[in-house]
Formats: sequence, C-alpha cells, structure tokens
Amino acid sequence: MNIYEYAMQMEQDGERFYLLLAGNCQVEGIATIFTMLANEEVKHYNTIAHLQKYAGNSPLVKTTVLENVKNIFIRMKEEKADVRIDSSELESYRKAMVIEEMSWKFYLDKAANADEENVKQIFLRLAGEEEKHLRIMENIVEFVARPEPGNWLENAEWHHLDEY
Repeated sequence: MNIYEYAMQMEQDGERFYLLLAGNCQVEGIATIFTMLANEEVKHYNTIAHLQKYAGNSPLVKTTVLENVKNIFIRMKEEKADVRIDSSELESYRKAMVIEEMSWKFYLDKAANADEENVKQIFLRLAGEEEKHLRIMENIVEFVARPEPGNWLENAEWHHLDEY
C-alpha cells in the first residue's frame, strides 16, 4: 500500500467512525457536528485521490467547518439542549481526539518528507484540517463533560480556532 492509498484508507476510516458516532449520539447538535466531520473526511479522501492521480496538482477545498460548529454550539445553548451523554460515548469522543491527533501528525510527517513543494503544501493543509478536527473534538469533550455547558459556551474562546 503506497502513501496515498494509506491516507485514503485513513480518511475512509475517519468517515465511518464519525458516521458511527453521529448515529449513536442522542444530542442532535453534536450528531450534526459528527456528520459534518464525516463529510470533511470525504473531502480529504477526494483530495488525496486527486493528488495521487495528478501527481501533486490537487486543490484542497477551503472549509467552513469551524464556523458551522460554533453556530451549532450557539444554537444548542439557545435551545437549552440536553447534552448529557453516557461514559461510553465520552470515551468514543476521546478516541476520536486521539485519531485526529494521529492524522494531524501523519500529514505533518508526510509534508516534511515530500519531495515536491506542491505535494508538501497539500499535506500541510491536510495537517491543518486534521488539527481543526482535533480542536473541535477537544471542545466537544469539554462541552459535554462540564456540569453547566451553557457557561462553557459563553466563555469559550472560539477566535483561537480560526488560527488553524
């Protein structure tokens, strides 16, 4: 399996995992976020497939996932959504954090070892996308683990996510 096939498999696995989380999640807003993350993984898959086919001439579509996630959290606060989850769900969310961190580091490593500048830049952008996903998952874990998530949302520093 070459690097592109490995990365595409990793993205497919991520999509399946987020769809599983979405299907098992009882909190509508968080399930929506997981579906959005699954769709992002599909975009990454397509970028890598294009990169493999056209040897580095692949565009990476800019996403608005962070803005959309912030809006979902705001809507959940306004609706006073019940965000209680069981411990097994929280463990799955933490697993997603680990997976996103591994993906982020994987793409950073591939960028550092890329021979072509355009391939390096695509891997760096993919690393940045995976880091955004990691930050989203960190925020979800913090959100559902807090006894008063509404207070967390008011104090959340969303502007730092725009740096990624």
